[in-house]
Formats: sequence, structure tokens, C-alpha cells
Amino acid sequence: MSIIEHVVLFKVKEDVAPSEADTMVERINSLASLEQLLHLTVGPLFRIRTSPPSLKFTHFFHTRFNSKDDLRSYVAHPAHVAVVKANTPLVDDAMALDWLAEVPGGTVPPPGSALRVTFFKLKEGVEDRVKDEIVGAMRGFQREFKQAIQLTCGGNFSPARAKGFSIASLEVFPGLSELEAAKELGDYHKNEKIKEHLESVMVLDYVVPSSSKAHSAS
Repeated sequence: MSIIEHVVLFKVKEDVAPSEADTMVERINSLASLEQLLHLTVGPLFRIRTSPPSLKFTHFFHTRFNSKDDLRSYVAHPAHVAVVKANTPLVDDAMALDWLAEVPGGTVPPPGSALRVTFFKLKEGVEDRVKDEIVGAMRGFQREFKQAIQLTCGGNFSPARAKGFSIASLEVFPGLSELEAAKELGDYHKNEKIKEHLESVMVLDYVVPSSSKAHSAS
């Protein structure tokens, strides 16, 4: 089925107490009841790698929607607006990417599963044709992830908050051990066909909490 992937990264301020960060996460989890959402998970990142190492984030937020209209309705919803307003004083930096994806066999990464998300910022002047070729190459690489249970890849369609990153991929593994076993396969940026066009890359690893508020519209 076709879905919209929506990933937001947060950098919590250094002077924010752990209890305040937990409250921030709880506020975001409270949005899981909104009808527009197919899925929601939020929590601390397990690992982040950036090249060059300029961006640092602490928390990961992943949602899925049936359509761009549902995403827009969610963004404008009073409950979402209220959560953003309450959490903003705790956050030093944030960014978000959205892309169209195909997810066969379900929309909810199971609790305890491990996600690998990669964002690419391309060099200035790279043609759309080349972007399409990079996305196609990445989808080919994803087929090598034999243990992955979900795979998506696409071009970002919401540039305002993306800090120049324009391509994203996401792989869902049954657990952290399977993600670690496939870690080197995810280093797309080392591929000769891709790295010549790259300005920077960000690789994010996240484990869905066992108490995740993830849910499916059924």
C-alpha cells in the first residue's frame, strides 16, 4: 500500500532534565489517538552517525499517513499544535522529512523492532534525473536486506524543515541484533554511484519501545 513517511528529529537542550524529556515524549505519544495517523513511535535515538559530523539529535519521531492530505490535517490539528507549542521550549533544534513509500504487508513497525533511517543531502545543482537514479540505486541495495521486514525509500517533498536533505530511506528489522548484522549494507554513501553526488549523509538507528503507542487504522 502507498503511505506517507513522516520523520522528525529533535535535539533536546542540554539543561533539560530527564523527567522533562520524558514528558515531551509523553505529549507526542498522546497524539496517537488522532484519526489521521496510521502509526506513531517516539523516543531517544539509539545511535546517530553524520558525515560531516555537524548535526546532532537526541530523539526520533516516526509517523505514517495514508495521504498528504492526512499529513496536512494532522499538522494543523489543534492537539498537534498544542504539543508543538508545549515542547518547543525544550528543543534546541529540529528537522523533518516526508516521502511517499510503498509498504506491503502492514503499516506498523512492531514494538521492539529496530529502524535504520538514512538522510542524504546532495550537492548543489544535482539534476532531478540523478536524484531519481540515486533513489533507484538505493532501492536495489535495499533488496539485499534479507532480514528486513519493511523497506521504503523516496524523495523528500517537504523541504522547509529538511535542512537541505532531499532523499530518505527506512529499513525495519525484527530487532537490534538483525540491524547490527546488516549495518554495513546500509552504508549507501560509500557506493561509487552515490557518493560523488553527496554533500552529507545522516544515519539514524532507533528501537521501537516495547510500550510503543504505534497503532494501525483497522
